[in-house]
Amino acid sequence: MECIFCKIVAGEVPCHKVYEDDNVLAFLDIFPHAKGHTVVVPKKHVNSIFDFSSEDRTKFSTGLSAAARRVNEVIKPEGMNIGLNDRPAAGQVVPHVHWHIFPRWQGDGGGSVHSIKGQEKIDVAEIAKLFS
Repeated sequence: MECIFCKIVAGEVPCHKVYEDDNVLAFLDIFPHAKGHTVVVPKKHVNSIFDFSSEDRTKFSTGLSAAARRVNEVIKPEGMNIGLNDRPAAGQVVPHVHWHIFPRWQGDGGGSVHSIKGQEKIDVAEIAKLFS
């Protein structure tokens, strides 16, 4: 097993647990970007959000919500960003799907999810045609 998150789930690599259930493990990020920055992983290895079965996605969603609730209760942030980097082009470094919980405070210097990508002119009507 080469996946660092699988090793953490298996107990081969230590972590600071935030939340755990039968399907999900949440632990503090070792390179935090905020106080309480938490990584939430499914215990079952999947590379991408598109590799989840419907059942696993539902179970993970329940665990992610519980982990976020736990971070909110303990850290007491004024807000939080919860995000997924799916595949390398989006910044996914570990090839095991995972979400980040970033506790946030007014004036902390961070941005919204809209600040991830710069503004370029996009013709929404043209993009909408692709979905028709």
